[in-house]
Amino acid sequence: MSFYVTTPIYYVNAAPHLGHAYTTIAADVMARHHRQRGEEVFFLTGTDEHGEPVADAAHALGIEPQELADRNAERFKALAPQLEVSNDFFIRTTDPQHEAKVQEVLSRVRENGFVYMGTYEGWYCPRCADFKADSEIDEGNRCPIHHIELTREQEDNYFFRLSAFQERLEELYAEREDWVAPRTRYNEALSFIRSGLRDVPLTRHKLTWGVPVPWDEEHVFYVWFDALLNYYSALSYAPSPEGVPAGSDLTATFWPANHHLIAKDILRFHTVYWPALLMAAELELPEHIFVHGYLLMEGEKMSKSLGNVLDPFAVIERFGADALRFYLMRDVPFGQDGSVSTTSFELRYESELANELGNLASRTIAMIAQFRQGTVPPGEVDPVLAEDFTGLPARVAGHIDRAELTLALDEIWQRVRRLNRYVEEQAPWRLAKDDSRGEDLDSVLRSLAEGLRAVTVLLWPYLPSSAERLLGALGASDLSLASAELGAGAIERVSPIDSLFPKDTQPAAS
Repeated sequence: MSFYVTTPIYYVNAAPHLGHAYTTIAADVMARHHRQRGEEVFFLTGTDEHGEPVADAAHALGIEPQELADRNAERFKALAPQLEVSNDFFIRTTDPQHEAKVQEVLSRVRENGFVYMGTYEGWYCPRCADFKADSEIDEGNRCPIHHIELTREQEDNYFFRLSAFQERLEELYAEREDWVAPRTRYNEALSFIRSGLRDVPLTRHKLTWGVPVPWDEEHVFYVWFDALLNYYSALSYAPSPEGVPAGSDLTATFWPANHHLIAKDILRFHTVYWPALLMAAELELPEHIFVHGYLLMEGEKMSKSLGNVLDPFAVIERFGADALRFYLMRDVPFGQDGSVSTTSFELRYESELANELGNLASRTIAMIAQFRQGTVPPGEVDPVLAEDFTGLPARVAGHIDRAELTLALDEIWQRVRRLNRYVEEQAPWRLAKDDSRGEDLDSVLRSLAEGLRAVTVLLWPYLPSSAERLLGALGASDLSLASAELGAGAIERVSPIDSLFPKDTQPAAS
């Protein structure tokens, strides 16, 4: 089995912010989970470096676009390891191998009869690098995303015959109702298709910062078609991940992608243009596109151009990457819009990570050390507790297969809380005072250790560093999904562990 997950590639017109971290962490959760299932996994992220937004930002700084791309691509690369993200490749659309593949695929689209020369006139947002339909224009002739006034553009361009795929796209949506999720986004994309598809520019004549069109050197490819093809082009030259022979062309192993994760502002490109382009090039379509919502601050989407950002580097410096990963997957249901704030972050950190998981880990290990000198009593797990864990790994896997990452985390967290209730119900400290209850104490300690181990295995995709520390203290190194079944761990001894989520963190500089 193989699994291929992608983030969108991020514009290099400014530095990364929390919104970029959000999508990247979500993809990493999926990639790590599928590795737990023993699958060959390829996880792709990277940067989108062509187009007008990048060129304009560079010129405003008095530098060339390539210099800006080089500078900010390194910032995005630096974000991934700080987030504990395990991507297999970081693509840049200025990679010569990517540019060559774009030229190859789009030349094939032309040879197949889906490209022609024409004149385009319409309202254009330079920050979106997108021509807007009448239904997408806000009052005052403004972009609904960036709130800037649109410009009227007229160009002689090569066009992509998007209209030729009207019927095939409607058939796609009828046959594969889970192709776009959540359902609200499926309906939104289908509504756009049913409104009637118009041909769209494939190239730009007035720009020079882009992939050159091989059949007409006066044009470059429209940045969106260049960018969309990264998901396909990367597989032709990326290094092989673990388990795949070195030097392989990965396309046969991983194409088509299992999941593209995107934000809703780029829905039309991925759910309409992208499948039509793949059909035109005679390439297989991805299995799923999952469209998540916005992280909002003061009611607005977090955006570099709007200036309302929460710095992930500052959050990581104070609380650690695992805390940020947990908060983003826990606080806002994945797929919906949701407000984020430092107040809600700190509340989740203290109430759930420190008090619930951290305290459970500390108490369990301390009681085994105190009452059984660090040795976990052998035997079966308490059936009262085991009943609450039955089928848990399969339910978590089902949610993650549907990109329901918040629901999967909630399934796990319910068991963290169940284990804390079990401590209060059984009161091991009282059992320890009664010599006649020694077997009962053994059962409770064994069950707590095994329950803690099982939930920690399932939490590893969300909290990789903390989970590995805790499993090390439990003497349990197996991270496979199969080991998340209660009773599969056979823990023998525990070791002391420092607080997983200390409460005395220092405030980040404002």
